[in-house]
Amino acid sequence: MSAAKPRIAAPNASLAGHLLDQYAGRIARARRPYIIGVSGLQGSGKSTLAREMKAQAEARGWPTEVLSLDDFYYSRGDREQMAQEIHPLLRTRGVPGTHEIELLLTVLAALPQASERLPVAWPRFDKGRDTRTPPSRWPRVVRPPRLVIVEGWALGLRPQSQAALEAPVNRLEREEDPDGDWRHWVNKQLRGYQPLWRKFDALIVLQAPNWDVVRRWRGETEQELLARHAPLAMEAPAMERFLQHFERLSRHALATLPALADSCVEYDDDRHMTALTHS
Repeated sequence: MSAAKPRIAAPNASLAGHLLDQYAGRIARARRPYIIGVSGLQGSGKSTLAREMKAQAEARGWPTEVLSLDDFYYSRGDREQMAQEIHPLLRTRGVPGTHEIELLLTVLAALPQASERLPVAWPRFDKGRDTRTPPSRWPRVVRPPRLVIVEGWALGLRPQSQAALEAPVNRLEREEDPDGDWRHWVNKQLRGYQPLWRKFDALIVLQAPNWDVVRRWRGETEQELLARHAPLAMEAPAMERFLQHFERLSRHALATLPALADSCVEYDDDRHMTALTHS
């Protein structure tokens, strides 16, 4: 691994430029859209970084599209059906099994042939309404991109072992999934995400220090939403329960994703970048 000096105070613009420099040769040589996954837990800044990378890539003359895993959540109605047929905890979006992965794979397969005659569109998810926006508001692409950035939480994550699933990790699992049916189902669904991970030409991981810091980052975001009176913004008890849906796989991601990354960006408690390594 090659490592940059610690305590790098680079803003997103510098980080985006460095990452594009790292992959520029491969992007230039690719005969199809080069696909980069940007993986980070809640509050890590993956969406902001992806937008900055797109802006800089297009300034370099590389048509670029950003796809967010969040936009491929199943609708609220679909998840309600899953909650009734599989497990009540599936009402809450976020865990593997609540995304329409086949649709995302279809979009990635279609982008190289995008044209006026064969436009490619994909969903936008309205988190305030907890469902997809009308198709008339979906992004629509009519030319093949040179670069595609897919951003989302826990991209690249592999399933846990069966033994790791046995003991609950928090109150939600102890009280609302005592038999482990939900977490075993979610882990099984994660296997279906592996074909998507294999589409990535490179995986960038934004590494938080630990789970407690991730909780704090997400809580700060929610406080900002509450201050703006945003729809569905959560008070502290609701936020704590919400985060417990993600704790198991977030801890698994923190422990395992850096070793799977092509580039790993490490942050301290205050989101200052402390290290950048490339495999």
